[in-house]
Amino acid sequence: MSVFTATRAVKRTGAATALVALAMLGLAFASVKLYRIFCQATGYGGTTQRAEAATLPAGRVGTRTVTVRFDANVAPGMPWTFRPSQVTQQIGIGERKLAYFYAANPTYERTGGQAAYNVSPDTVGKYFVKIQCFCFNQQTLAPGQKADMPVIYYIDPGFLKDPEAAKVKEITLSYTFFPAPPSAIGFPAAPEPAKSASNTAAPQG
Repeated sequence: MSVFTATRAVKRTGAATALVALAMLGLAFASVKLYRIFCQATGYGGTTQRAEAATLPAGRVGTRTVTVRFDANVAPGMPWTFRPSQVTQQIGIGERKLAYFYAANPTYERTGGQAAYNVSPDTVGKYFVKIQCFCFNQQTLAPGQKADMPVIYYIDPGFLKDPEAAKVKEITLSYTFFPAPPSAIGFPAAPEPAKSASNTAAPQG
């Protein structure tokens, strides 16, 4: 085989490898989106559900209660203080409950973030339903601002018919706040730099 032929073969192999890598990368991004949709639909991985008005239960079902424990975290780079205002709550199946999380921005700048969430054990994610939650939207706090952030939730009555869920006595609802980029917080555009004296025309005498 000549050097020219070998070089062409190497180039073809390199191009094919690059195409395979790009295809795998595209599949990875698609898989992430599909995984999120799957989790939201099934509750897999502790993903909670979001209620629509037509699906709200009439009220408490039976006498059984479970304990909901609240957990709060901030991701690296998120300067906020963030914690649950109550450690636990007792809730009946089908009963609506209101809980609060406390957040404060101790910095001298307006900052914002988005809360990611899940519940554990994973098997109850599809039964843990939120009616209203600060996690549905990005939150922004001014310098030194404090806020009580509400979440209204219930445990779907289907919980009682699931043999795996029926064994659960305590559920942990966990949030992690991630920082939002400045462009997403609505900061005003940076002012244009002042022109130097050398670029300014001399006044006419």
